[in-house]
Amino acid sequence: MLQRSIASYLEHASAAAPMFSDRGIPDTLGYARLIGLHDTGAIESACRSYRYAPLVFLAPAWKEIYETDRERKQDFAEAERTFTAVAQAYREFGYELVELPRLPPLDRARYVIERAASHSGLFRKYVS
Repeated sequence: MLQRSIASYLEHASAAAPMFSDRGIPDTLGYARLIGLHDTGAIESACRSYRYAPLVFLAPAWKEIYETDRERKQDFAEAERTFTAVAQAYREFGYELVELPRLPPLDRARYVIERAASHSGLFRKYVS
């Protein structure tokens, strides 16, 4: 997972336009801690070396819409623990966390774009 995250980071690091990632390297650290992996030194080193923009949006587990399927096998309690572990990993490496509001998808997308635009100015030319 760490190797794929680093490869994705490197592949997109030189992008001319702002980009969003579904998962980042600190997610890997959160997952590793959640499963009790004791040697997380390589992941922590990668978190220091491969930095994302300082603003990170996190989607909390949302009980009213949460479902399991072939891809999402965690029960809701484990999803909540995962959210907490991942959030802690990002905080530990100095990221500013924004919890996504529980809104319909289009409203949620607007919220993200508006918040990102007001935070850094990077998205202003892309928001209409």
